[in-house]
Amino acid sequence: MPSKVRVYGKAQNRTALGIVHAYMVMYPQATLEDLRRAFPNELNPDKGTVENFIYLEEKGTEANWDGYFKAEDEIVTMGDGKKVSVVKMWTKPSFERIVEHAKLYDIEIAQFEAADKGGKKGGFRLEYLNGYVPPVASKKKSLWWIWLILLLLAAGLVAFFATRKPQVVEVEKIVEVEKIVYIERMEEIEKNFNAAKFLKGKAELSDEAKFVLHDLAQLMDKQSDLKVKIVGHTSSEGDPLFNQKLSEDRAQAAVDFLVSRGIDASRLIAEGKGSSEPIDLENPDANRRTEFIIIE
Repeated sequence: MPSKVRVYGKAQNRTALGIVHAYMVMYPQATLEDLRRAFPNELNPDKGTVENFIYLEEKGTEANWDGYFKAEDEIVTMGDGKKVSVVKMWTKPSFERIVEHAKLYDIEIAQFEAADKGGKKGGFRLEYLNGYVPPVASKKKSLWWIWLILLLLAAGLVAFFATRKPQVVEVEKIVEVEKIVYIERMEEIEKNFNAAKFLKGKAELSDEAKFVLHDLAQLMDKQSDLKVKIVGHTSSEGDPLFNQKLSEDRAQAAVDFLVSRGIDASRLIAEGKGSSEPIDLENPDANRRTEFIIIE
């Protein structure tokens, strides 16, 4: 795929910092855990610190040397609003590794310039390529009502245990509430994914679709026993054999992305049904859809 962002930097450690900022421009909903998965510690074994990335308030080592960029214009803001510092030390081999790794995210590097003399720090800038427009991080919907339900349930349990002996059935109620919560979240993810339409006849994920799948990956991280079947459907227009293959490829593209975000492949199933299961014979657009089914 053509590159979407080019990084210009002064000195290789500032260029590495620019790569991380470019990634966050492209994936504004990412958390510290996502960033660590995207650029693992193996890329920079000579960094002299425990992690490539830490929260701003953390200390990098027990020595006096901190080892991280912490100026205001160097800090990375994550999708959850937390501030993260990037390691300063990038040897030539480590820098070459992160430059090559950045290509996985459609980030390319211009030849970096030497840092200015006289104690001035180097910098970096980003250039958007091939018509790429960075996404805007979506504001997460308030889930206050879920917390209210859980609070009321907890209060009920306290009253129950104060008057009677604990019973297993009450624990089952808690599990059922949690299940309802992530089922509703799954329905919202499915709706948002279908709103981020595929190009006609294509199976390549759009940036909007990737952001939705990023949310699904986070849900599956939190619910470690959650398994999902992703089922692709097409309209009846065109060749049935082509539609069948297209539906399979679209479902597999979603699965492959989730696996790339750290979800175990054994928890995912991709299936394509072509145009065999329409839900509205009068509306072809309604039949072009992807279903996210929780596997019991």
